[in-house]
Amino acid sequence: MSHPLVTPASADALLFDLGRVVLDIDFNKALACWAGHAGCTPADLAGSFIVDDSYRHHETGAIDDAAFFQNLRGSLGIALSDDQFLEGWNAIFTGEMPGIAPLLARAAKRMPLFAFSNTNPPHVAHFSKTYPDVLGHFREIFLSSTIGLRKPDAAAYDHVVKAIGVPAQRIVFFDDSADNIAGARARELIAVHVTSPDDVAKALAELGI
Repeated sequence: MSHPLVTPASADALLFDLGRVVLDIDFNKALACWAGHAGCTPADLAGSFIVDDSYRHHETGAIDDAAFFQNLRGSLGIALSDDQFLEGWNAIFTGEMPGIAPLLARAAKRMPLFAFSNTNPPHVAHFSKTYPDVLGHFREIFLSSTIGLRKPDAAAYDHVVKAIGVPAQRIVFFDDSADNIAGARARELIAVHVTSPDDVAKALAELGI
């Protein structure tokens, strides 16, 4: 599907992914933390961590933290406590994406901002407490673990579009995942693939923001 043009008259709402769009993340920090507790190297764990059904179920609220961490014990082969897993799990957040805060502040004066994240309860608890200022620009944050739906499934976008109350064709969506971009475009959102903060700045400039 061709990329719809972003023009000053093309949008009534902006929708942002969080990880690697608003908040910077580095999963290697989780592996380093877990390896430190387990007495091995991060490389020993890297090949064993995969986005499996347990990961997806955790992100849609189908299983709790304890069940997810128990699955990690098996898949990674390390006997850490829930608290040790949680420490590494939340260590992935390294700060705001460079320059995103002023862009959001400026955009919020022009039209409503929303966020949509595939995430899980411990991450929500962590980033909500750690980054309240930058997250405060959003009128609502849609969380996969709360709505029970995750990107790139069509039902997830349909749920969010309905909740925003703006036609999909009038929503500009920013995400760093090519799969999520494709899923959004299939549901007729105007989707911008974010590979750096410059992509957000360029799209906002095209919108006249």
